[in-house]
Amino acid sequence: MSDESMNWETLGFDYIKTDLRYLSYWREGNWQEGVLTEDNMLHLSEGSTALHYGQQCFEGLKAYRCKDGSINLFRPDQNALRMQRSCARLLMPAVPVDAFIEACKKVVLANERFIPPYGTGGALYLRPFVIGVGDNIGVRTAPEFIFSIFCVPVGAYFKGGLKPNNFLISTYDRAAPNGTGAAKVGGNYAASLMPGAEAKAAHFADCIYLDPQSHSKIEEVGSANFFAITHDDEFVTPKSPSVLPGITRLSLIELAQSRLGLKVIEGDVFVDQLARFKEAGACGTAAVITPIGGIQYNGQLHVFHSQEDVGPITRRLYNELTGIQSGDIEAPAGWIVKV
Repeated sequence: MSDESMNWETLGFDYIKTDLRYLSYWREGNWQEGVLTEDNMLHLSEGSTALHYGQQCFEGLKAYRCKDGSINLFRPDQNALRMQRSCARLLMPAVPVDAFIEACKKVVLANERFIPPYGTGGALYLRPFVIGVGDNIGVRTAPEFIFSIFCVPVGAYFKGGLKPNNFLISTYDRAAPNGTGAAKVGGNYAASLMPGAEAKAAHFADCIYLDPQSHSKIEEVGSANFFAITHDDEFVTPKSPSVLPGITRLSLIELAQSRLGLKVIEGDVFVDQLARFKEAGACGTAAVITPIGGIQYNGQLHVFHSQEDVGPITRRLYNELTGIQSGDIEAPAGWIVKV
């Protein structure tokens, strides 16, 4: 059961040390059997490639408490597969899907008291990661690796309900053409800190990145994926080799088609054609959906549905997905793993 000493209503998205985390080492060509440890400090060589050359990747997923007391993991197989792709891009050994899911389950059960109760809007956020470690100095793949998963309880992203935010088109690039944009690696996020800070200083929620080659097409929103709804009720989301293939994005694509009957288009979203859309949003694990009220580009704010209210299709998508995650709505086959 949940820890009664926690104030679930005030939980944000902050680090909280939980009881146990999973730790496994890759040495001499194999992943060793992982353990659960109380130690939240990693001990690694000063020459580790993760520290000098950015050889690391990570994931983010959530476990949810259901009305009947059971625990749902949402599409962990998709996170495992994406981590394998990230590892391949950075010449790191893949973590098998079954081992990834089993490690997630162990971490959730070992920290069950930190799962926010059903109905609070909170969840247990899991952060799996792989890093290159071991004695090294040259630019090469690491001699050893660590695979670890820790967890933190997180609260409802929008206190008091879903609300639209305004975003600013950035002049910076999130990723290079043919670079690591499609991999969930730390360097992409380090590069986003300055543009994000500048957008927030100008009183926007975050920035929106255009494609790095032509600077004419929307690619991503801060650290989330972009989607929009046309006046003909089409669900449109950018398609690009430098867009991170989000699990929430993938899920919304499938739900828009199967549950809402929308036509889905993965393609170009030209920044000078925003009038095509009546609603827009950012989607990702943390917030699920952040409705976009307006986008500032070349000194002008383009407003979608409203800056005060959430569009009806965006709200339906949000309710459908969160209902599935918390067990209130039947999930498509294979989406939920019971812990």
